[in-house]
Amino acid sequence: MIVKDIRTTALSIPFTDPPRWSADYNRPREILVVEIETASGITGMGYLMVLSGGLRTIQACIEELVAPVVLGRSIAEVEAIWQDIWQATYWVGRMGVTVFAQSAIDIALWDALGKAAGLPLYQLWGGAQNKGPIPSYGSGCWRGLGRDGMIEKAQAYIANGFDAIKMQTGHMYDHDTDVANVAAMRDAVGDGVAIMVDVNMGWTADEAIMVGRRLDDYNIHWLEEPVVAEDFAGYFRIADALRTRVVGGESHFTHYDLAPFFDTPKIPILQPDMMRGGLTQMRRIATLAHAKGIRIAPHLFHELMVQVMAAIPNPDVLEYLDFLDDVWVEPVLPVGNMLTPPNRPGHGLAFREEILRDYAIKP
Repeated sequence: MIVKDIRTTALSIPFTDPPRWSADYNRPREILVVEIETASGITGMGYLMVLSGGLRTIQACIEELVAPVVLGRSIAEVEAIWQDIWQATYWVGRMGVTVFAQSAIDIALWDALGKAAGLPLYQLWGGAQNKGPIPSYGSGCWRGLGRDGMIEKAQAYIANGFDAIKMQTGHMYDHDTDVANVAAMRDAVGDGVAIMVDVNMGWTADEAIMVGRRLDDYNIHWLEEPVVAEDFAGYFRIADALRTRVVGGESHFTHYDLAPFFDTPKIPILQPDMMRGGLTQMRRIATLAHAKGIRIAPHLFHELMVQVMAAIPNPDVLEYLDFLDDVWVEPVLPVGNMLTPPNRPGHGLAFREEILRDYAIKP
């Protein structure tokens, strides 16, 4: 159970279906893989997929600041290790690079502990073995595809059995165009399909209220991240002004950063990101949210988040994107719109050997 080695591998992999959330986005998939090996030979794996740079910086942070806290510790101390890393990096951390680094470690530790116990994570955490599959929505109807492209992507999801999709607004378009795009989507998919609308922090609170009131007419399922993460007052003003539910949380770090949403529970669904606190924080956030009647719809990484959702009392819906489906030995794929956690020990994920070999960034 004692951690004897920590290894990191930085990968740069071309997208199979590049995202088009902006007109000029052309980065490859940048993935950091962390392997934690115990003295008895158990290896746990954690991973991050960063979307706007910083991969090597996070890797250096693990090597300099985080690994020394973990080496020689028992994997059974995973939550205590999380707290110790938090304290050890407090002076330069609390958000950003240090939390990304400790999140990768945390995921690997939980994977190792699940393997040591011979249990998938959702069972290790007390989830029911016979719990049914978790619903998901089809994401990635990118604004950069244009109106027709967003609709085409949504219709492809619907043809595969999805009854909910997510499209983007803001950034590239004026408000009239955004509203027209949503109206066209509703007309194309009909009333039986839920439409999530993601602003990606592209508006001010006043803009979100003005445009959101117009979007109310199209029965959208939620309005996501209408304002920047730190504008909690803006979130609450928007939530009070609209009929549509307002959601967010993917850009917030740990339960500390999300505290205003718990203190003033006007946001009915939170979308934490595993890279901003790891699995330890995903579970803690879910517990705090449940006490306030808030549900959880995690940001990305359905292949791992399905384990969390099968073990918490307040799951809402998973975000399905095929960002990483091609890198796994056994990918977690939807059947219709439903996702089921694998019953392999730990998180049940393993990178294909040729991915680790062919796409590693040389030191």
